Amino acid sequence: MMAECRLLWELALLIAVTASAARALPLHTAQRAGDQCGYKSCPATKPSMLNVHLVPHTHDDVGWLKTVDQYFYGGRNYIQHAGVQYILDSVVAELQKDPARRFIYVETAFFYRWWSQQSQSTRNIVTQLVQEGRLEFVNGGWCMSDEASTHYSSVIDQMTLGLRFLNDTFGECGRPRVAWHIDPFGHAREHASIFAQMGYDGFFFGRLDYQDKERRMKTKEMEMVWRASASLNPPAADLFTGVLPNGYNPPSGFCWDQSCSDDPVQDDPALEDYNVDELVGKFISISKAQATLYKTNHIIMTMGSDFQYENANPWYKNMDKLIHYVNARQANGSQVNVLYSTPSCYLQELNLANQTWPLKSDDFFPYADGSHDFWTGYFTSRPALKRYERLSNSLLQTCNQLEVLGGPKSRTGPFGKGDSDTMKRAMAVAQHHDAVSGTEKQHVADDYAKRLADGWAHCQVLVSNSLSVLSGSEVPRVFCENLNISVCPLTEGSKMFSMNVYNPLARPVNWSVHLPVNGTSYNVTDSSGNVVDSQVLPVSKPTQYVRRGRGYAKYELVFQVQALPLGFSTYSITLLKAAGAPAEPERRAPVSMENKYLKVTFDPNTGLLSGLTNLETQQSIQLTQNFYWYNASVGNAESSQTSGAYIFRPNSSTPITISKKPDISTLQNSVVQEVRQQFSPWVSQVVRLYESSRELELEWTVGPIPVDDGFGKEVITRFDSNISSAGYFYSDSNGREVLERRKDYRPTWDLIQTEPIAGNYYPINSRAFIKDDKAQLTVVTERSQGVSSIYNGSLEIMLHRRLLKDDYRGVGEPLSEPGVFGDGLVVRGRLLLTLTPPKTAADSHRPLAQGLVLQPLLSFQEGAPKPTTKLEFSALQAALPPAVHLLTLSQWDSDLVLLRLEHQYESGESKAFSQPVTLSLQKLFSTLEVLGASEMSLGANQWKENMTRLQWNPSDGESVKPLWAGLGDPSPWEITLNPMEIRTFLLRVRQK
Repeated sequence: MMAECRLLWELALLIAVTASAARALPLHTAQRAGDQCGYKSCPATKPSMLNVHLVPHTHDDVGWLKTVDQYFYGGRNYIQHAGVQYILDSVVAELQKDPARRFIYVETAFFYRWWSQQSQSTRNIVTQLVQEGRLEFVNGGWCMSDEASTHYSSVIDQMTLGLRFLNDTFGECGRPRVAWHIDPFGHAREHASIFAQMGYDGFFFGRLDYQDKERRMKTKEMEMVWRASASLNPPAADLFTGVLPNGYNPPSGFCWDQSCSDDPVQDDPALEDYNVDELVGKFISISKAQATLYKTNHIIMTMGSDFQYENANPWYKNMDKLIHYVNARQANGSQVNVLYSTPSCYLQELNLANQTWPLKSDDFFPYADGSHDFWTGYFTSRPALKRYERLSNSLLQTCNQLEVLGGPKSRTGPFGKGDSDTMKRAMAVAQHHDAVSGTEKQHVADDYAKRLADGWAHCQVLVSNSLSVLSGSEVPRVFCENLNISVCPLTEGSKMFSMNVYNPLARPVNWSVHLPVNGTSYNVTDSSGNVVDSQVLPVSKPTQYVRRGRGYAKYELVFQVQALPLGFSTYSITLLKAAGAPAEPERRAPVSMENKYLKVTFDPNTGLLSGLTNLETQQSIQLTQNFYWYNASVGNAESSQTSGAYIFRPNSSTPITISKKPDISTLQNSVVQEVRQQFSPWVSQVVRLYESSRELELEWTVGPIPVDDGFGKEVITRFDSNISSAGYFYSDSNGREVLERRKDYRPTWDLIQTEPIAGNYYPINSRAFIKDDKAQLTVVTERSQGVSSIYNGSLEIMLHRRLLKDDYRGVGEPLSEPGVFGDGLVVRGRLLLTLTPPKTAADSHRPLAQGLVLQPLLSFQEGAPKPTTKLEFSALQAALPPAVHLLTLSQWDSDLVLLRLEHQYESGESKAFSQPVTLSLQKLFSTLEVLGASEMSLGANQWKENMTRLQWNPSDGESVKPLWAGLGDPSPWEITLNPMEIRTFLLRVRQK
């Protein structure tokens, strides 16, 4: 009886607190009485006719040829004439003239800026337009994200940022029903899965491979159901997907923007150049031709393009006339009906048609718009920006977490005012499909980096404040952002300092630390006062070259640290009396190095990697690795296409070896074993095996890439093994689910391969692997790159690119980054290699990849910690189960916290961990008391219980299976996560 009463009390509390949370949160999930937005606002169509849905729109890049600010204000129009503020001004004025007119808007980053500058009277007008469905938001994220180079956590964050603003501003009428990615250069399956879990009813895009498009037009498969997860039960990740007929442009001859030169509708017969009959006839002909490619009597036409509608009057004036004169033909028997519409209204008509739609389960990579024009170069373009974006995501998650854990003093504390909002907006802009993709002009790339740096500064203040609350120490903290090149002024000059290691993961981690120092012997102790094994190594010559006067450390202090889950550990470092200089690396080729988990062998003649053995499983493979460069095409007799920021087109299928016998030196001590390889003045690598690691680390340094020989270069590293991969390899989709790849093959059409290298490249966000029945070689990366397997048993990753030509896709300048010193960009990165049985490989690569995405944050304080300083902390009562990843912990309101938990394993990929996991929300945190929980959609703009989506009939016959994630929950406080499931909660909490 007591247990029953307790359960009833918990239920009552949950209901009460949920209602309270709903009142505290401006989450407007019900339309107001007078609202006629969404599907209610759709215009009437004519069932017996061909209905042509005209969708007025603008595509506003959040940076590309100009910076975000320049695009918004219309600055530097000599680069590109574009001013977003004028677009919105003009459209709002024109929409008021006729209630039939419609417009859609996409990029919340721009709308947010514009809205903040408007008077209350203008805001009232816009609100009315939104409530009446005349101005409709589609997509709704801060930007239209890239789909190849983005990590799923950052995509979810930028979508959440935009959707929350729309919800806070317009309520339910601001909620987009349709995802709209008209410009990204290929489409990821994980993006579609995210959109489905956010509650979108459909997805439209403009670009797909030209061969795929030709086939789909012939078979009327331009619209389909995309099954975007192999783990989630249909239709949880099913998303209706449509390919737009003309990219995102209007039909030929019907562009009436001030930037276009098409003839207007000239409808006075008494005047010269009367053209109504001609234009109407042409439009009807185009409409009928387009209708032959689609399954229903409804077609869509995108009436707009890049930064159009700065003067909306000519657009609407001519579309009004077009609609009038085309529809007037119906009196004479025409069966074409034209109307102003939106993507959601078009989607509703497709849904009402009750058709059976083809099913797709792979993705839309790689994308080519011609036989020699594969957009696979941008998977690697601007590798330093790609890494900076990934590091910034790690810092943002730490910043979000510590804002919650440190409480109000984290925002205003001893170190000033800090915030996470600056970084949230900078990271959201960085997800744009011309930002992290690396396809922008150089000055725009610099602007993205500057915004991220501003976010770092604001977050570091917040982190310092929060750690001072949690540790009790108000000693100033130093963050060393250049540790990868052995630069940190505090550690270089201090005789005694402490290091705080904050771990944003919900499990304990081990991490290898390299600190720049000038002493030769140090004492390192952990939070309990135990001595930690440490060693001092000479700074490598490539590092000395890269930093070029930005630091003066002669040595690196190397040791392993451990950090508690969602918490920190503190290490004290003290300089000991002068000892002899550490041994210099021995200039000899190694035979092997090993610890208790791995054995690595090298060719004694060349010093190159020759084999890898997993000592736990007794698996061995032959494994070689080297660096190469593809000679970037500058055009030839077969095609004028060149390599550029977007396109990868080598002029030969055989890459050029940089060195077959690099200069070798070796180091070995109780902490780490290193083989240092110098392949050329601009390519080097350190092969590292730490004492307690199950993975092999390869730290590569590439640049400045020389181009004075007249050749642009696209640099790869390639692993060649005796694994019988048979032309198959595997890569992740936005860092989550893994897709099978096959050389010279596409799952949905018969590929005619015209570029044997570039046409086999795919994006890699966190991992790729090859395997056979016995062994799997997995490579884990710390940034997005391009990957392929050209030969049996091989895996190649593109690391860096420097080119001499533009690829004629709009950027207008070669991809040749100047770097810090103007002589070319130097890039340093890491690859982690594991060798495992295929059946247990995910047990290793899943946590390894998450550990690189969310890596520990190191901060330093001068001197020894005071006795009152708290040296260890964990915000969790216990580490989360291995299958569970804490994706989001972020302050939502004064006492509301946004929490996302995900199952990080796919169905069937791990015998140990691909099982449902149950955990208690009340027993998660050690410092927070959870008073109530309400489940949200993935985008956190709908209550989960209110989330409904249009249902579709896919061709495999699996129709609607109602799926509600909470059905399997044992109690209101206990939740169950199934493989690849993400669940989002709004928690009401208070500090314990």
